[in-house]
Formats: sequence, C-alpha cells, structure tokens
Amino acid sequence: MDQAKIGRFIAERRKTAGLTQMQLAEKLSITDRAVSKWETGRSLPDSSIMLELCKELNITVNDLLSGEVVTMENNNKETEKNLLALVREKENADKRLLNIEIVLGFITSIFFMTLIFVASFVEMQNWIRILLIVVGMVLFAVGIGYCLKIEQTAGYYECSECGNKYVPSFKSVLFAMHLNRTRYLKCPECGKRSWQKKVIRK
Repeated sequence: MDQAKIGRFIAERRKTAGLTQMQLAEKLSITDRAVSKWETGRSLPDSSIMLELCKELNITVNDLLSGEVVTMENNNKETEKNLLALVREKENADKRLLNIEIVLGFITSIFFMTLIFVASFVEMQNWIRILLIVVGMVLFAVGIGYCLKIEQTAGYYECSECGNKYVPSFKSVLFAMHLNRTRYLKCPECGKRSWQKKVIRK
C-alpha cells in the first residue's frame, strides 16, 4: 500500500467534507497529530477506526486503502490487491515481532544471569543480595511474559496432523512443552496433540 497516496487522499476527502484536522480528530476521538501523520504518509489509520473514518469522509474502506475512489469496473481487482497488501503487512509485522522476541529474550536472560552472578559472588550486605535476586526474577518473569505473548500472537501454529493454522491461547502456549518455536499443542480443529511449528503465512 502507498501510504503517501493514502495520506493525500485522506487530506483531499477531509477538505471536501469541510473539516479541519482538529474537527476530524474530535469526531474520531483521537488527536489531530494522528490525522496529520496519516495525511503526511507517516502512518495509516488503525483498523479499529477505519470504518468510522470512512463514514466521516464518505468513502469505502477499499477507497481508503487504494488511496482513491474505486470505480465499479475495477472494484474486485482493487479489493484483491488491498487484501494481499494487508496480508503482506501482517506477515512483515509478525516477522519483526518474532525478531524482537529473540532480542528481548536474550537481553532478559543476560540481565537475569548477571544479577544472579553479582548477588552470588560479590561481597555485599544480605538485604542488597536479596534485592538483586528479587529484581532479577521480576524482570526475568516480565520479559519472558512479553516474549510468550509475542510467541502466541505473531504468526500461527500449524497442526502436523490436519494442517490447520491457528493462534492458540496464551495459557496453552505458556504450559506447552517446546523446542525453540515448535510446541506440543492440541489442535482446535482435529483435537489431536502434536508438535506444531510456528509459521508466518496462513
């Protein structure tokens, strides 16, 4: 998707509707800075307010994602193109999240081990030693919790029995045995437990 083109289209439609950035922002319960970012092509409207935005601008979601009013003749073609672009964006976002998960997990583990090492081998008062251990454990738990949340939501798990691709619950990911990004999960489609790989594309 061409963010700059979409931004110019939003600005054009806003002006046609006789609205300032501030007025449009107030109608959508957001800041005028967010509207400015859309119109300059620095970001896209969040999916949660796209329908309301389109209603205010008197356009369809397909028009918005195309950056122009789509005619009936090329409607299906533009819809397909926009859907493919959204799928690609999700895949790229999931890949970035999974890379962040690796970095976050590594940093969290190093920080935890460093604090434990210092608490174990450096001379200090006992209350400081206990504080370091507690801080290390809390940071480790929070960091790993974020990693698990990314692991759960980014991409899909693919059942090795039926091929179903799905997003499991956080609880099932938390308690599942795993080898790297392959987890022993129960498929909601076939009901069988198997080692399921993390995949990006559905």
